[in-house]
Amino acid sequence: MTATQTGPAGRMQIARGLISLRERRGLTQTQVAEKAGVSTTTVSRYETWQDRARIRWATVKALADACEATTEEREALVAIAKSQADGWWVGNRAVPQWMDPLVSFEYAAAYEHVFANSVIPGLLQTKEYALAVHQAREVRSSNEEIERMVEARILRQGILERDPALHLWVILDEAVLRRPVGDPEIMARQLTHLQEVAKSPSVDIQILPFSAGAHAAGAGHFVVIGRDDEREPLNSMAVVYIEMRRRGLYLDDAEDVSAYKLTFDYLRSQALHTTASSRLITRARQELSS
Repeated sequence: MTATQTGPAGRMQIARGLISLRERRGLTQTQVAEKAGVSTTTVSRYETWQDRARIRWATVKALADACEATTEEREALVAIAKSQADGWWVGNRAVPQWMDPLVSFEYAAAYEHVFANSVIPGLLQTKEYALAVHQAREVRSSNEEIERMVEARILRQGILERDPALHLWVILDEAVLRRPVGDPEIMARQLTHLQEVAKSPSVDIQILPFSAGAHAAGAGHFVVIGRDDEREPLNSMAVVYIEMRRRGLYLDDAEDVSAYKLTFDYLRSQALHTTASSRLITRARQELSS
């Protein structure tokens, strides 16, 4: 029985898939455990993607069979269980453990929707802007540690060059454009970079202007990452990521995910369209020069 270090994104697919199969048959975890010849604790652990213990593909197969999965469903889950998490972030000291799931989800996702109300999101930061952000946040970290964090952030941006491309949709509160990070030259180059990246067909950037007033995302920054596959539902996934001080909060409950997706839809309707957003970014950049 081979155990593999399946990444968080794969673990979520396995967990969601096994839960879906079990609920479809109206079985309890104890009933599945009895049919699969494992403990109830094992069933519970395999249905909890944030458990970092190693996954055994034979156990996944047994659990799927206990839930009377089709051959295609069972093989899809076993294939995920056999996969290895070998991304650049694995073992990278600059990537904290609580961010490992975020990077893993990005590499497995088809889309990422971001609302930012304080600073430009990491995937769109220039290196010098990222350095200024980390210097402000990591006041007790050494220069060497900060440099490693910045390099990791730039490496993470490689996801935008992936084929097929990750569709990144970002809504920035106007405050993000007005908040100076670094000196005016750094900020101006960052705003120029935003407009350059927005030329990509896989990147959309909208600005939520001050004139929009109160809006749907009063709680602040959030990220929705996912992949929808109507042909193979077990291949679908969705998670909400909320960054906190030195830890991340991951929400995968269907109700939570739906609520944040709805919030993002409302924000899109309240924000300026992409052309008007680009014009506002240009004005903000020009104001820095003057």
